[in-house]
Amino acid sequence: MASFPDSVNENEIGKAKFIGELLVPVAPFDQKSGRETWTVAFAPDGSYFAWSQGHLPVQGLTTFLVTSPQRLSRQNSDGGTVVPVGEPREHTIDCGDIVWGLAFGSSVPEKQSRCVNIEWHRFKFGQDQLLLATGLNNGRIKIWDVYTGKLLLNLMDHTDIVRDLTFAPDGSLMLVSASRDKTLRVWDLKDDGNMVKVLRGHQNWVYCSAFSPDSSVLCSVGAGKSVFLWDMDKYSLIRKLEGHHNDVVSCEFSPDGALLATASYDTRVIIWDPHMGTVLLELAHLFPPPSPIFAGGANDRWVRSVAFCHDGRHIASITDDRMVRFWTIDETSPQAIAPLTNGLSCAFSTDGSFLAAGSRDGSVHFWACPKSIASLQHLCRMALRRVMSTQQVQMLPIPTRTRSYLSYQDL
Repeated sequence: MASFPDSVNENEIGKAKFIGELLVPVAPFDQKSGRETWTVAFAPDGSYFAWSQGHLPVQGLTTFLVTSPQRLSRQNSDGGTVVPVGEPREHTIDCGDIVWGLAFGSSVPEKQSRCVNIEWHRFKFGQDQLLLATGLNNGRIKIWDVYTGKLLLNLMDHTDIVRDLTFAPDGSLMLVSASRDKTLRVWDLKDDGNMVKVLRGHQNWVYCSAFSPDSSVLCSVGAGKSVFLWDMDKYSLIRKLEGHHNDVVSCEFSPDGALLATASYDTRVIIWDPHMGTVLLELAHLFPPPSPIFAGGANDRWVRSVAFCHDGRHIASITDDRMVRFWTIDETSPQAIAPLTNGLSCAFSTDGSFLAAGSRDGSVHFWACPKSIASLQHLCRMALRRVMSTQQVQMLPIPTRTRSYLSYQDL
């Protein structure tokens, strides 16, 4: 495991390139709380971007460039205005209650429902259909057709706030919801939204969940120090990962499934090997790293969100110290930083070219991802790790150094 640097000089860290922001239209003297952007999300094909605005409607548009110039309130870093491409196609969805979580989902027709005994379904989702799931304050989940704005399904079983939603990336339209009622629920939208399973194990609120790229493993985190890994074929707990000293609030797998990033109020992002359950790297947001007692309490370095870039090399984190940090998996110091007041959530675009970050006032900010060319070694490692677990790599008759590299042991 990589060690922490003794100190970090922010003057030596690059500044992330600011692209623009989407502001919430607010009436004068409107200071109502509950406008937080708890979630930002990109469609799987990158065609749409959506963000929640608390008690305000969900906004969705065909990438942040395809919108009116007034919505991008600032100029780009070159001094010119960001010019929209084509006609803006924007949807506003009023969900009827405060929105906490949202996720895009698209179907693969040959991926059948797991409920094989049902011959008739009310909905037959096609490959050209894009869905948006919204998790609400009243415990309901509403499924929308993005292109038409039509409400398709209203899922009701949670007894408290639906904090997070995630679709299986294999196109099966299996949806997992994480709730403050301490449970995760699995829904099969190809079976008209029927609930498949309730995953129990968390003793407190569940904040976030994430599928592995092959949809076989689910990670969930919440108000507690443990990270849960679930087998999504058997719907059983694989293991708990222990290492954080405070609530764990965000998680995401790397594109090859070989790494898992978790963010915690203990001021750290931990990079795990999900196959072995071991810590590979710690990204500290406070130097020197705080003691477990201090990290377990209130501090101004709570990490709110973490996101893995699709190049498999870059990671972004949002913290309470009003900063966005861009990291690489082979460095323990940030590659670039940017200011962000009251940041709550973040997500990389589908092509990995920029990061979207939501804040407490309902606005969204965009930064260009630091540019670098991935080595051929890294690309080969990612290709291999998409189909091989760490245990399988360890069995390969190859030099120890190569095996260590393929296992990300050199981080």
